[in-house]
Amino acid sequence: MLLRAKRDHAAARAFFERAIGLHDMPDKITIDKSGSNTAAIVSIQADSGLTIVLRQSKYLNNIVEQDHRAIKHVTRPMLGFKTYRCARIIIAGIETMHMIRKGQLAAIKDQTSSAANQF
Repeated sequence: MLLRAKRDHAAARAFFERAIGLHDMPDKITIDKSGSNTAAIVSIQADSGLTIVLRQSKYLNNIVEQDHRAIKHVTRPMLGFKTYRCARIIIAGIETMHMIRKGQLAAIKDQTSSAANQF
């Protein structure tokens, strides 16, 4: 997750460059109708010379949003984060626990221990 003060072209481009660096260039990307995301993907395509199919629909990413609901459920009652560093650390921990509960960590899945012990 990349947190920025503003959701502009620079923030979107930094997010996509980091995601591409970690996972290679995608064949297609599904985003909502955000103008900054569209501009960032178009500029990345222009720089790399590769074509990425861009699907813009607010309904195609519902699976991701439904998975994100558990994280929102935990963070909403909090009073807020004082710094982006604190937000990044706390949200990473919440997402890790959520992944353990869902059984998404392959190395830990074979062990018979509670989610807290796995964390």
